[in-house]
Amino acid sequence: MDIKGKVAVVSGGASGMGLEIVKRLVSLGAKAAIFDMNAAAGEAAVAELGDAVMFADVNVTSEESVQAGVNATMAAFGAIHICVNCAGIATGSKTLGKDGPFPLDLWQKTLAVNLTGTFNVLRLCAEQMAKNTPDNEDGVRGAIVNTASVAAFEGQVGQAAYSASKGGIVGMTLPIARDLSTVGIRVNTIAPGLINTPMFESLPAPVYQALSSTPLFPKRLGRAPEIAHMVTSIIENDYINGECIRMDAGLRMQPK
Repeated sequence: MDIKGKVAVVSGGASGMGLEIVKRLVSLGAKAAIFDMNAAAGEAAVAELGDAVMFADVNVTSEESVQAGVNATMAAFGAIHICVNCAGIATGSKTLGKDGPFPLDLWQKTLAVNLTGTFNVLRLCAEQMAKNTPDNEDGVRGAIVNTASVAAFEGQVGQAAYSASKGGIVGMTLPIARDLSTVGIRVNTIAPGLINTPMFESLPAPVYQALSSTPLFPKRLGRAPEIAHMVTSIIENDYINGECIRMDAGLRMQPK
């Protein structure tokens, strides 16, 4: 798929990896709709990037909220060709800890945002993608990229809910790719490792250095622009489909 002239929806696109993905898509000639609940950050992104970007205050767990965001995107840009899901939350609690069993409401919230939210956004975007004129002789109408985590494979102590939510994203990648193959929509997932975000930068220096030395090679935290580069590479390469790609520099997480 040629990104130039396409329209992308990026959930969680107001900050972090999502914002870097928005910036890269725009630099390659796309327009982007940011779906996020951080209105201040979303509007700041629009102010920085200009008319190629719009912001929609979207709660990914709500069908009505996502549908309103999709409708706003269609009204503003006329189509949706790309969907990138970055919206998510990181939670932690032991299955049985000193305060008792894992709080069920925390479990349900984690899966609602990370797993159901991802599916909610992509299914409603896919409905619009299916209406597109094919982009090339292969019949490509859309590309979806979801964000999992290495925790889907090597969850640490206290990550039962988070790992389940990210493992669900990995597990649904191929079935959804199969579902949407008949309408020319590809579906892939990336599984980032330790990516340098403002959260990491706030850690004490010894902790930051210890985490930076964990990956196999190169021995540093990943960078958000590297994630954005991979996302656009997947979008551009029509022969990548139904795949989950780890981006972790060979990292294998330890129990804690």
